[in-house]
Amino acid sequence: MIEDTLASLVDRFNRHADKNPAVGLELKGISRTISVRLTDGGSYAVDLREGKLTNLRSSAPEHADVTIITDTPTFQGLVSKEIGPMKALVTRKLAIQGTLEDKLLFRKLL
Repeated sequence: MIEDTLASLVDRFNRHADKNPAVGLELKGISRTISVRLTDGGSYAVDLREGKLTNLRSSAPEHADVTIITDTPTFQGLVSKEIGPMKALVTRKLAIQGTLEDKLLFRKLL
């Protein structure tokens, strides 16, 4: 189920990037490995390269530039926009490990 949600998110982001050249320009030169760690089970990773999300996998890498830590219901709520990233952070349902720049990058991905 989460794999489908992640695949849908990757597809949605990439279609958005294709339709909006400004997204590609804004993310040009940024390469990041993003890990999603669900506290109720499962770890996933995806790469951000040249303004696209690629290489979705169901395992966490040894090193990730950005690690998103949350539970499954919160993650699904973020993807469906039922909850915003700021609310999830403030209520401690979401933690993001990475640089400040990488944390701000997260908002662009949802």
